[in-house]
Amino acid sequence: MALSSLMTRFNEPETLKMAKLGRELRAKGFDITDLSLGEPDFDTPDHIKEAAKKAIDENYSHYTPVAGYLDVRQAVCEKLKRDNGLAYTPEQIVLSTGAKQSIANTVLALVDVGEEVVIPTPYWVTYSEIVRLAGGVPHFVKTTLDSGFKITPVQLEAAINEKTKLFMFSSPCNPSGAVYSLEELTALAEVFKKHPQVYIMSDEIYEHIIFSGRHESIAQFDFLRDRVIIINGLSKGFAMTGWRLGYIAAPVEIAKAIDKLQGQFTSATSSITQRAAIEALGNNLKPTADMLTQFVARRKRVLELVKDIPGLVCNEPEGAFYIFPNVKSFFGKKTPDGQMVEDADALCMYLLNDAHVSSVSGKAFGEPDCIRLSFANSITNIEKGFAKIKQALGVLS
Repeated sequence: MALSSLMTRFNEPETLKMAKLGRELRAKGFDITDLSLGEPDFDTPDHIKEAAKKAIDENYSHYTPVAGYLDVRQAVCEKLKRDNGLAYTPEQIVLSTGAKQSIANTVLALVDVGEEVVIPTPYWVTYSEIVRLAGGVPHFVKTTLDSGFKITPVQLEAAINEKTKLFMFSSPCNPSGAVYSLEELTALAEVFKKHPQVYIMSDEIYEHIIFSGRHESIAQFDFLRDRVIIINGLSKGFAMTGWRLGYIAAPVEIAKAIDKLQGQFTSATSSITQRAAIEALGNNLKPTADMLTQFVARRKRVLELVKDIPGLVCNEPEGAFYIFPNVKSFFGKKTPDGQMVEDADALCMYLLNDAHVSSVSGKAFGEPDCIRLSFANSITNIEKGFAKIKQALGVLS
């Protein structure tokens, strides 16, 4: 079959691949404990669901403006002012079918063939593939466990050259859980000040899941505001993954470009979801706070369990709902049936097929010595999963 050469530029997301393999094994009757989850295991809060039901009854069933209803974009602006101290207007907001589309829109609107995009590792799996899809060149900057998986100003300065167009990062970070402090962002901002050709994509989808302190956005620096594109959405903080609403907040020129681009792909996102978004963003944030309380307890338990498994080396995540342990000590060992664990990919497949625990290889995130384990699951399932992991790793020889 003569498919487009575009299909050779990028790979299937490893997160979706592992989820699919887990479902296939579960369908065959295996008891799979899912620690690859990239979504909260909570249901959407009732007040948001009621808003959607009301929207259906009031016949919000027609096309909306590509960028979204004006009052929904205004609700985003009010949220940004309330939570982040950032002043935006509705014309700077574009709603999309999930934050992933917002990221794709941003890259496609900014990056030309051959231009470089600086991405600190580890990064969310889609960043690099969207850049490649656009014809851009990912320029990876390796961070370490010792640095808290955060890029330093010295590293950033060294990575920027005349071909650099965009910097992409997330805080809190998927998969590492790293959160950039105001002091750390200030230092990075001083580097960007010297390079006015570089745009900054700030993925803030996990902003409501921070375990100490508060979320800080790099958009707060006035001298960078005309170069920052904020990515956010409803999935993580409001347990609305299936509703598919992400958004960008950006300079007007970039927002208009993204509106134009989206008009040729999907047009607007769901009209019903948009009406529910007003309720989610503006009213009763207690369910979001309650979810954070659960994640705090789960993180505490996960870190206890990790310490009980020799060979796993892990930092404490400051945000999001993942741990990202280094598993290099298991490379080169053999499974009970004589198979060699050559790398993190092989280790994840061993855990899935033998321990029946799904995880995600760090190779997909640009850190091949690590794996990602999610604690977006009940403590009961977390304990069950880690017990199986401990047993499976303990019999490697």
